[in-house]
Amino acid sequence: MTCKEVREYMLDAAQENRVAGLDEHLKSCASCARELESMRQTMALLDEWEAPEPSSYFDSRLRARVREAAAEPRSWLVWLRGPAVAFALAALMVASIALFRNAPDHKEIAKTPNPPSMVQTGTAVSDLQELEHDGDMYANFDMLDDLGTEAETANP
Repeated sequence: MTCKEVREYMLDAAQENRVAGLDEHLKSCASCARELESMRQTMALLDEWEAPEPSSYFDSRLRARVREAAAEPRSWLVWLRGPAVAFALAALMVASIALFRNAPDHKEIAKTPNPPSMVQTGTAVSDLQELEHDGDMYANFDMLDDLGTEAETANP
């Protein structure tokens, strides 16, 4: 048996449990024998130790503290500690993430071509639509002024 194996069984040996091969190793290894004896002395001291008895007023003081703690005003954050609220918040987060991931992309919607118009070209309706489109384009007169100044600087 090696020192490492003996250390694994040291607690059993300190409690006077028989471990096969341990006695032979302890006869040949002084450090393991010292460690085992030290552990036995420590366990003997622990067996002699007794926990101190609480004072006679311990129970009454403990009950008074519990009553004081129960009488303290509670914060509005106390409701967050409930497991039902935590579960509801988790479900809400999962649902919102699922909706966000399945939402259509706005860029893709903008890239979709306009539906084909039912109006034939060369008719009065198509001409009015073209005029409306041109009117939207020329509605910004500042842009036209800028175009005029550019043309003047290009042809002096």
